[in-house]
Amino acid sequence: MTARRIGTAIKGCIPAMLDYDFMRNAFAAATVVALVAGMVGYFLVLRGQTFAGHALAHVGFTGATGAVLLGIAPLWGMVLMTVAAGLGMGLMGERLAQRDVAIGLVLALSLGFGLLFLHFFTAFATQATALLFGNVLAVDVGTVWTLLGLGGVSLAALAVVSRPLLFASLQPELAEAKGVSLRLHGVLFLAIVALATAECAQIVGVLLVFTLMVGPAAAAQRLTGGVGKGVALSATLALFEAWGGIALAYVTDWPASFWITVLSAAIYLLATLPRAAWARGATPAG
Repeated sequence: MTARRIGTAIKGCIPAMLDYDFMRNAFAAATVVALVAGMVGYFLVLRGQTFAGHALAHVGFTGATGAVLLGIAPLWGMVLMTVAAGLGMGLMGERLAQRDVAIGLVLALSLGFGLLFLHFFTAFATQATALLFGNVLAVDVGTVWTLLGLGGVSLAALAVVSRPLLFASLQPELAEAKGVSLRLHGVLFLAIVALATAECAQIVGVLLVFTLMVGPAAAAQRLTGGVGKGVALSATLALFEAWGGIALAYVTDWPASFWITVLSAAIYLLATLPRAAWARGATPAG
């Protein structure tokens, strides 16, 4: 199926898609998660902490599977574990940048414990697949409201710390000299990232959190230099990818997470083309 045919099919199917409750829930949940992921992800990329964000997703998998083992909703287990891990990483302060190996080991250990928990409850293998790769079409109304509440908390907290966080990210020495606590804002920010990560996992799964948390933000930073415009563009791109992925999944019957990932990668690659073309044009001939 060509891109033109897919586009025509999507346009014709939009009214039909919204006739179904599960599709309306999917679009509502994707809207909340995409906006949060786009805005939080911009600061995550700006601060060079994308690997820490990836690790939080894997820690969340352990929390979710542990919650299933205890008979608790997976989302709440994921939220508790990611926030706890985010606070711990934030307390490491600037040493976090030199601890990629330690974070990688924690990441792998978390997945190992998650698999151990599933070993005791093999009946939840389907839930494990959803946690790893996401299943936005299975989101119910209760989850939408929960995501809306968590998203509101995440964005409100980000709004409070955004100005000193930006100062601390771009000019840490000067910010510290002006009395801005780098550690405090680092801890608060990673707690916000943890909440955003738990939300993203409901849409694209633990293994694909980078899709919405990093892809749109990285593309936005290549396309614009202003922070305000960059945050807005990152959120817009994340929203486009989420909506487009769900629509393409409806038309093709392929997983929504796959399409969201493809759109994220394609947009990032397209964002690199203007800079690459400029670099070639600036190279002296001969």
